[in-house]
Amino acid sequence: MLDGMFSFVLLDTRDNSFIVARDAVGITSLYIGWGLDGSIWISSELKGLNDDCEHFQCFPPGHLYSSKNGGFRRWYNPIWFSEAIPSSPYDPLVLRRAFENAVIKRLMTDVPFGVLLSGGLDSSLVASITASHLAGTKAAKQWGSQLHCFCVGLEGSPDLKAAREVADYLGTVHHEFHFTVQDGIDAIEDAIYHIETYDVTTIRASTPMFLMSRKIKALGVKMVISGEGSDEIFGGYLYFHKAPNKEEFHRETCHKIKALHQYDCLRANKSTSAWGLEARVPFLDKDFINVAMAIDPQWKMIRPEEGRIEKWVLRKAFDDEDHPYLPKNSASLTVPGGASVACSTAKAVEWDASWSNNLDPSGRAALGVHLSAYADTGGSAAAQAAKVSSSKMINNNVLPRMMEVSAKEVAIHG
Repeated sequence: MLDGMFSFVLLDTRDNSFIVARDAVGITSLYIGWGLDGSIWISSELKGLNDDCEHFQCFPPGHLYSSKNGGFRRWYNPIWFSEAIPSSPYDPLVLRRAFENAVIKRLMTDVPFGVLLSGGLDSSLVASITASHLAGTKAAKQWGSQLHCFCVGLEGSPDLKAAREVADYLGTVHHEFHFTVQDGIDAIEDAIYHIETYDVTTIRASTPMFLMSRKIKALGVKMVISGEGSDEIFGGYLYFHKAPNKEEFHRETCHKIKALHQYDCLRANKSTSAWGLEARVPFLDKDFINVAMAIDPQWKMIRPEEGRIEKWVLRKAFDDEDHPYLPKNSASLTVPGGASVACSTAKAVEWDASWSNNLDPSGRAALGVHLSAYADTGGSAAAQAAKVSSSKMINNNVLPRMMEVSAKEVAIHG
């Protein structure tokens, strides 16, 4: 019955029995370890287990551990978990209402908060819904009814421009943070220390978020709402262009959601928690996931010839002419830096033979993805972006080399 993000240990002092539980998809971090003396250790960071445990692992999302029964039991059992292909027709209004409810649910707070706004589709929708429902909340009465938004990037980056445009349209208080190449290089080691992974794409995305979180917390803000999870649910990554059929497409989205705790959830939780900032993610609301994952995946398939690009079902759901949620051009933007073959399953890599020989896990390093996907012949913006991205590939799949990556490359590859 618990609905939210959590990791906890519940102790019964009557007999010293306990249960440990983690939220449905692993938004919050949690690890379990075993000592040589048979002791069981629980920590939100690996650092708490490293010196005392013979071995340890991620505490599986959506599971609980009982000291009385021993072992894990999965308490989160949604229909989509079996990966059976759904057949519900796509209803844009149902999807819209489900996401609005997910955002509104996360406005329950009595601390200063804001929205992380990159200017892409996902974060812009979060900001739009939050801005329109903020008035009347407890937080608005205490801190004001004008929403604060936060964005980070290199000076002159397209993300900053897009975010500024959305913020101006929504009438939010916009905070634009800049970092330099050297700032990024200097922060990589600290970012790795806090996020506790050497996955290349996660480090690339964590470094700017880590720098931004520090500045946000310094303003007195204690909670932010973010757009993680949309790409996994709707197949927003570039390699989904290559999905051979709706069955493979759906199974890949299921695998992506199940692995979120090792990638985007880990990044968002630890990059912010490093500075005492809480990140809430409405796209990973249990009820919303159930609605989105029940849609017949044929509607999520990317069909350029039919005008259906990445996350078309989400764009269509909020394409309201009478009460527009976003400025017109923002509705056609994909999430910057969202592309990554690294987070895909081995099965998805088989969709294109060239990917198997690509040592750089970034989706933008897969040559020709944009060009072939959009079948562009006239030098469109998408094609030009692909050419620029391909020309700036890097190949650094080992942690020591990752330490040498410049912040510019971090920004380029997301």
